[in-house]
Amino acid sequence: MISQKTIASWMICFLLLLLLPIAFSEPTRNLKGTSARAPTVQQIRNKEVIVDNGIVRVTFSNPKGLITGIKYNEIGNVLNPYLRARGYWDITWQTENNSLPKLDRIEGTNFRIITQNEEQVEISFSRTWNGGSDHIPLNVDKRYIIRTNTSGIYTYGIFERQPEWPEVEMGLIRVAFKLNPDRFHYMVVADNRQRQMPTDDDRDIHSGRAKLLAYKEAVKLTNPHNHMFKNQVDDKYQYSCEVKDNKVHGWISTKSNVGFWLISPSGEYRSGGPVKQELTSHVGPTTLTTFISQHYVGPDMETRYKTGEAWKKVLGPVFIYLNSDSTRNNLQHLLWEDAKRQTEQEVEAWPYGFVASSDFPTRQERGTITGRLFVNDRFLAPAGYAYIGLAPPGEAGSWQTNTKGYQFWTQTNETGYFTIDNVRPGTYNLYGWVHGFIGDFKYQNLVNVAAGSEISLDRVVFQPPRNGPTLWEIGVPDRTAREYFVPEPYENTMNPLYLNHTDKFRQYGLWQRYTELYPNHDLVYTVGVSNYSQDWFYAHVTRNIGGSTYVPTTWQIVFELPYVNWRGSYTLQIALASAARANLKVRFNNEYSRPLLSAGVGRDNAIARHGIHGAYHLYSIDVPGRLLRTGTNTIYLRQSKAVGPFEGLMYDYIRLEEPSTA
Repeated sequence: MISQKTIASWMICFLLLLLLPIAFSEPTRNLKGTSARAPTVQQIRNKEVIVDNGIVRVTFSNPKGLITGIKYNEIGNVLNPYLRARGYWDITWQTENNSLPKLDRIEGTNFRIITQNEEQVEISFSRTWNGGSDHIPLNVDKRYIIRTNTSGIYTYGIFERQPEWPEVEMGLIRVAFKLNPDRFHYMVVADNRQRQMPTDDDRDIHSGRAKLLAYKEAVKLTNPHNHMFKNQVDDKYQYSCEVKDNKVHGWISTKSNVGFWLISPSGEYRSGGPVKQELTSHVGPTTLTTFISQHYVGPDMETRYKTGEAWKKVLGPVFIYLNSDSTRNNLQHLLWEDAKRQTEQEVEAWPYGFVASSDFPTRQERGTITGRLFVNDRFLAPAGYAYIGLAPPGEAGSWQTNTKGYQFWTQTNETGYFTIDNVRPGTYNLYGWVHGFIGDFKYQNLVNVAAGSEISLDRVVFQPPRNGPTLWEIGVPDRTAREYFVPEPYENTMNPLYLNHTDKFRQYGLWQRYTELYPNHDLVYTVGVSNYSQDWFYAHVTRNIGGSTYVPTTWQIVFELPYVNWRGSYTLQIALASAARANLKVRFNNEYSRPLLSAGVGRDNAIARHGIHGAYHLYSIDVPGRLLRTGTNTIYLRQSKAVGPFEGLMYDYIRLEEPSTA
C-alpha cells in the first residue's frame, strides 16, 4: 500500500512541473531564428542608413537622421507606417520677429559613423546653422548608439549656440515616437497607471467620433470604434508624471507580445527639478521623452537666449528598449516588470562609459558631494527624506525655472545624510526643501565640482521662514494641494483609470464642481471647526454664473484670537502649490480695505492640466496687530481674475504666526 507521505511527494512534484513554464517564462529579447551579433552599418543609395545587431534593425533617413523603421521580433516596423514622422527629435522655437512658435524637426545635413567595432555602433546626424530663419539658430548633433546583444537604441543630442547668434526662445525639446496603431493598444506609465487605450482616430472631432471639451487636448469620446471607451475623456495631460518618477513608460502589443519602452536613466539633463511634471505616453500611440518644456510652470521657464549668450548642453542619452514574451501568460505584467528591471540596470550603469562624445563626462570625470542636512525651526533636527540637489547658481528656488544647465538631485536618508554622485564638473548652488516646512533652502557657498573630486559639506542647516509661534495652520507644507478636498468626477466625462485612485485629481472637469458646491456664496473655512481635507476645495477657481461668464471668488478664513498684541506685527505665511494667471488679494477684517498683498502670479496651467501642483510660490505677509481683533477675525482671500474657468490658485499651506518673541 502506498503511504500518504509518498502520495504527497508525488503531488508536490506534479505541481512543480506545472509551475516550471511560468517560473522560467522570462521575456525574451531576441528575434526568432536569429542571434545577437556585432552591429553592422549599411548605407542605401545615400538615402537610408540601416544598423542591425541581430536583435533590432533600425532604419534612419540619410542625412536627416529620422528613425523611419525599427524591425523587432517578426514585426517589420514597430513604428507607424502611415506617418512620415515616426521617430524624431524636435524643438519649438521663436525669435523676436516671430510671434508664433515654429516647429523644427532637427533634420540633419551630414551623416558620420563615429564608432564601429565589435561592441557597438555610434552614428551622427548633424546640422550646423549658417544663418537664415528656416531653422533654429543652433548647431545640433543627434547621436544614436546600438550595442551588441542589446535590445534597443540609445540616443542623445548635443545642442550648441554661439554668443553672436540672434536671440531665440526654445519652449520645448523632446524625442518622440509614433508607434504602429494596428499593434500597440495597451499603455503603461506606472504600476497603477496602465490601461487599454482608445485610438487616435477616436479623438477625431470632425468625423463625429469625439467632442471637443474646454481645451484642445481634452475630448469626450462619443462614438469610438470600441464601445468600451464611449463617454470617456481622453487628454494626454492625464498621464503626466514628475521627473523623479518618470524613468520608464511605454506601450505593449498584446497582438505581437512586444513591449516598446522609453527609459530615462538620469534627471541631470531635464529641466525644472525633480518634481516638475512632464508628458509621458498618450494616444497615438505616442511615447515621449521631454528634456525642456514649459509644462506645469509656464513662460517663467528660462527658455530665452539673448544675443551674447553662449550655450551648450548634452540631452540624454535615453534608451529605447524593446522586449517580448512568447508564453502569453500575464503578458502585460511580465513585459512591464522586465522593463522596470532593465531601467534599474540603466540607472546603475549611469553615466554610460560607452558614449563617444567628449562632451559627456565619464564616471571618473565627475565628482561627488556628501553632507548632512538639518532643519532649524525653533529647534535643530535632521532633515529626513528631504530633497536636495545641485543646480546652476541663482536665487533660492531658481532651479524650478532653470533649463540651461544640469541638475543633480537626491533625497536625504531618515537622519538627513545625503550623497550626490556623478556630478558634472562645474559651479553650482546647493538647493533643497523639506517636507513639513515652508520655503526653499540654499547653501550659502558656491559648490565647485572638479573631475574626480569628493567634496564633504559636513553639516548644512536650513532655517525655514518663520517670524513667530504658530497660531493656526491649514494644510501640510508639501508643495501640493493633494491633502485638500478633491471632488468626484462627472460620470459622463471620466477616465476609469482614476476611479478609486490616489491620483483622482487627474480626472477631467473637477474645477467645475466648485460652482456646484458654492453656487451663491464662496468657501468659508473656520479654524478649529472645519477640516481641510473636506472643507477646503483643492483649487481656488472662478465661479461660472451662466454660459461663458465667470466671476472672481473670495474665500474666507474665520478664526478666534483671545488676545491681540496691538503693537506687534503678525505674519501670514501663504505657500502656493500652483497659480494660473491669478491675482491674489489678501485682506484682514474688511473685505473692501486696501489689500496687504496684491500679487499677479503664475502661468503654470496646472488646474486645466490635471496637476495637483505647478510652480511653488511663498508669500510672507506682515500683518499689523492693529488690524486684528480680540475675538472673531476674518481673512479674505480674493482671486480677482475671471476671464474663464482656469484662472486660479492651489494653496499648499497657510499659517498665521504671532509676533516674534525674540
